[in-house]
Amino acid sequence: MRKALALAAVALIATPLAAQQVDRAEIARIIDEGMNRSEVMVTSQHMTDRIGSRLTNSPGMRAAEDYTLSRFRAWGLKNAHKEGFEFGRGWWAERQSARMISPRPIDLTGMAITWTPGTPGKISAPIVVAPMSDEDHFARYRGQLAGKIVLVTLPNDGSEPGEAPFRRLSGDDLAKLDVYQQPNYDPEAADRRLKRLDYSKKLDSFLKAEGAVAYVTMSPRDGKLLHGSGYLFGVGETQQVPGFEFAAEDYRRLARLAKSGPAPVVELESVVHFEDADTKAYNIIADIPGTDPSGAYVMAGAHLDSWTAGDGAVDNVAGSAMVMEAARILQSMGVKPRRTIRFALWSGEEQGLLGSMAYVEQHIATRQPKPGAPTTGLARFYGWADRWPIVPKPGHAKLAAYFNLDNGSGKIRGIYSENNVAAVPTLRDWLAPFASMGATTVAMRNTGGTDHMFFSGVGIPAFQFIQDPLDYGSRLHHTSADTFDHLKPADMRQASVILAAFLLQAANAEKPLARVPFPSQPGVTNPFAYPDPDDLD
Repeated sequence: MRKALALAAVALIATPLAAQQVDRAEIARIIDEGMNRSEVMVTSQHMTDRIGSRLTNSPGMRAAEDYTLSRFRAWGLKNAHKEGFEFGRGWWAERQSARMISPRPIDLTGMAITWTPGTPGKISAPIVVAPMSDEDHFARYRGQLAGKIVLVTLPNDGSEPGEAPFRRLSGDDLAKLDVYQQPNYDPEAADRRLKRLDYSKKLDSFLKAEGAVAYVTMSPRDGKLLHGSGYLFGVGETQQVPGFEFAAEDYRRLARLAKSGPAPVVELESVVHFEDADTKAYNIIADIPGTDPSGAYVMAGAHLDSWTAGDGAVDNVAGSAMVMEAARILQSMGVKPRRTIRFALWSGEEQGLLGSMAYVEQHIATRQPKPGAPTTGLARFYGWADRWPIVPKPGHAKLAAYFNLDNGSGKIRGIYSENNVAAVPTLRDWLAPFASMGATTVAMRNTGGTDHMFFSGVGIPAFQFIQDPLDYGSRLHHTSADTFDHLKPADMRQASVILAAFLLQAANAEKPLARVPFPSQPGVTNPFAYPDPDDLD
C-alpha cells in the first residue's frame, strides 16, 4: 500500500497542475478569430498613415487617445476611460528644413529636436564644429560661437553594418536567453544619470549666453536615418536655442568642409508649436469584466506614444495594435473570465515610462521618495528604483499578472520569466499550444526599458514577450524609417493570438501566477567600487 501511494504521488508530481488549466478548445476559438477575422493591420494603418507620430501631449497623441478609446467602446469593452497624470508641454513641428548654401547648394537631411523652440523664420549662418559632451568643454569654445550654427557632436568615421540588418531568432539565440541574471544594485548610479540629464539645460544656457543661433547634433545611425529625440518637456524648462539633428552623412560632410575651410553656410527653418492647454498625459484603460467579486484582474499593456521622426509603427503601434486586437478577439468570443481582463495603452513611455509608473503609483504601490530628489520629468524614472520602502496599496493583491508588448512587430518566440522561477512551469504550459507557430521558449532572464518594469519592481508577476527582432534595433527604433511598411502582418496576427490566449489562461487559472518575494531594499552589490572621477564633478 505504501509503495502504491508513493507511485501515485510521483504520478501527480509528474503531471503539472497548470496543464489542467490550459483550455485548448478556447485556444482554438482564439486562433480562429485572430487568424481569420483579424483587424490588427486595419488598426495599425489608421494609427500610422492617418494619425502618424504620437509625441506625448501632441495633437497626434490626442488623436490616438480618442481613436483607441472609441475602438474599445465600439467593440463593447467596459470601463473604457482615460486616466491622467501630470506630464508637461505638448509639441509638434509644422515645417522644418535644412540646406547648405555654400560652398554649394544642397538639401540636408535634418529635423528639429523635440521640445526645442522654432527658428525666427529662415536663418542662415556659418557653422562651427564645437564637440561638447560635458560642462568642462564649454571653456574651450567661449567667445567663438556668436552668430554661428554650432555642431556639438564629435564627428566619427561612419559605420557599415557587420551583420544582416533583418533577422529572426535561431534556436541558439533563444537558448542563450535562458539564463538567470544576478541583480546588480548600485544606488549611486541614479544620481550620476541625473547629473548627465542636467547637462542639456547647461548646454542650452551656454549656447544662449554665447549668442549661438542654433545647434546641431549628429544622428547616431548611418543610412540617412533621423531621430530628433529631446527630453526637456517640463513646464518651465524649455530650451532657448533651436536644436536640429542632421543625418550622420550630412553632418560629417559639413565637418570635413569646416576642417578644410572655409566653414560652410547653412540655412535652417523650423516652425514648431507648443501645446499648453492641458499639461496632463493620459493612459487609455478598458476592461472585459470578470465574475470574481474580489475584483482580481490580469492585464496587458503597450505604449501608445512615439517620437516624431517617423510614424512610430514598430515602436509602438505594433504593440498597441496587438493589445487592442487581443481585446477584440476575446470580446468577440463573448468570454466570461473569472478575473477581469484589463487592457492599457500607456503614454509618456518614451520620456521615462511615465504612464505605467503613474498607474502603478495610483493603483498598485508607492515607493518612499528620497528627500530632495526630483519628482517630475525624466528625473522621476532615474530615481524610482532606489526609493525604499515599497508600500503596497489594496490593488496590489488584485493584479494577478501583467503582460507587455514593446519589441516591434516580430512574431512571439516565447516569454521572459523575469527571474520568476516559480512561474516558469505555468508559463511553459500556457505557451505549449503555440509551438507550431514558433513560440517555444520560456527564458529565465529579465528585460528592462519598457512598461512591465514598474509592475515587476513592486512584486507583481510582470512579463515581456520574446519577439523576433527583424530590423527593429538595426534601423527602425525611434527613426524616420519607422512606418507602416515595416510591420509584418502574419507575425502580428500570431502575436495577437498568443497574447489573447495568455490573458484568458491567466484570467481563468484556478490559482494566480506565482509571485516573487515582495521586494525589500537590497545590499549594495559591490561595496568596494569607486565612482568614475568624471561623475563627481
